[in-house]
Formats: sequence, C-alpha cells, structure tokens
Amino acid sequence: MTEPAKQAEQNDRLVFLGCGGARIVVAKQIRASGGIWFCLEGTQFLVDPGPGALVRMTASRHRLDPAKLQGILVSHRHLDHCGDINNMIEAMTMGGTQPRGRLFAPSDALEGEDPVVLHYLRPFLEDIVTLKEKASYELGKVRFSCPIRHRHRGEVYGFRFEVSGLTISYIADTAYFPELAEYYQADVVIMNVVRYKVSQLDHLHAPEAEELARKMRPKLAVLTHFGMTMIKAKPWQVAREMSERTGVNIVAASDGKKIDLSQYHQ
Repeated sequence: MTEPAKQAEQNDRLVFLGCGGARIVVAKQIRASGGIWFCLEGTQFLVDPGPGALVRMTASRHRLDPAKLQGILVSHRHLDHCGDINNMIEAMTMGGTQPRGRLFAPSDALEGEDPVVLHYLRPFLEDIVTLKEKASYELGKVRFSCPIRHRHRGEVYGFRFEVSGLTISYIADTAYFPELAEYYQADVVIMNVVRYKVSQLDHLHAPEAEELARKMRPKLAVLTHFGMTMIKAKPWQVAREMSERTGVNIVAASDGKKIDLSQYHQ
C-alpha cells in the first residue's frame, strides 16, 4: 500500500452503509440498511450491521475490508440493526480461521430465549462484552460509553465515542426525552430519525431531532435511519431546512455517504 493510501486509511471518517430504517424501508430495501462504518484514530469498527451490511461493505468504493474491523457494536436486537451480525462475525474473522475482534451488545441480544448471535460463531471472537447503562468501554484507541438506556422496545443503548480532540454521539432508536441532549452532547451527533411527523411510535421524528440539534449545537448533526415518511419528505431537504432554522450544520445521510471528520477536531 502506498503512503497516501495508508494515510487515507487512518483518517477519521464515517461511512454510512445504509440510511434506511423501519420495517417497510428495510424489507423493500428502498434505502440500504447496513449500519455505519467508523474509523477513529486508526480503530475501525461497525455499528448496527443491519441486513446487507456485508454486501454493502465489500461493494463500497471506500475500500472497506471487513477483515480489518476491530469490533462490532449493536445498539439493540431489532433486525434492522443486527440482521447481518452473524455474517459480519464470519467476515471479520475470515470464517473463524483468524479469531479476532470484539463484539459489544445488550444482554437480550446475547442471552435469553431469542438471542441474535449464533453460538457456534462466538468462539471466533476475541471477546464478547455485554453493554450496560452508564458503563464505559475501550476499543483500540477509542473510548465510548452507553450514557442511558433508551425508551424503545427491548434493551437499547446509544453510544458516545471519544478520541483525542473529537467526540461523536450516536442516538439509536428511542422515543424523545429531554435528557437526550445532555447525555449525547458531542462535536458530531448522529440521530436515527425514522418519522417525519409526530407519532406515537417510540422513534424520533424530525421536529424532535431539530429540537435536539438546537439544544446541543454540535459542529455537525447527521440524520439517518429513515422510514417512509422521512424518505417521502426528502431527507436532504428536511436537513437543509433544519439548518436554516437552527443555524446548526445538519445533513442527511445517504447510502454510501462518507464523512471526513478531520474538520471537526478541536
């Protein structure tokens, strides 16, 4: 690998393997549902490998090699967040021939009557960590925490990542509650915004995401995990209008979108 290629591989970045969420969008693959690839200070890991994660990764123009992953994080056990978890464990460990990598997931994704991680794959991993509310963890050079349990079906956690000079929050599926702004304050905030208008579903909708952006005032807010009502509303347009109203830099994810994080370092 050339020196410029090596340097590019080390750059802090996000790649959205898919920006779709909710049952119909995922079932029809109206938007892809592969989760988010993170590279922070050379530590590469995958968050929420939904259906198609492996295919989207190997087809990506951003040179994403699953064998270079150091870990996989699962916010909760719903299929649009973990449908490809077993495929990704196989890919990360080269079918178990090169045992490596760490898996972080809530207890109900790992144990109980209906776990989502196959038992025969578990010995392929270096470590399996059960996520807990307010607990902190390390993966390579990245420190992260699960600030609070979310208000959603099952056991659900978001993540707040920290490396030298940069904080990133991922607000996974949840009903809105005001404390989210405090718990997930960061330089870059990623929000799962399934709905465009107010509903009784335990997901964020666009006005709530706008309120969070207004309170948190990150350097960058990224909307993702769109359901049908958000897609019909044109997420890029929704994000642009939010930016105009709040003065916060807000963008919408798209399938395969890469975000260079270097400009958001302190």
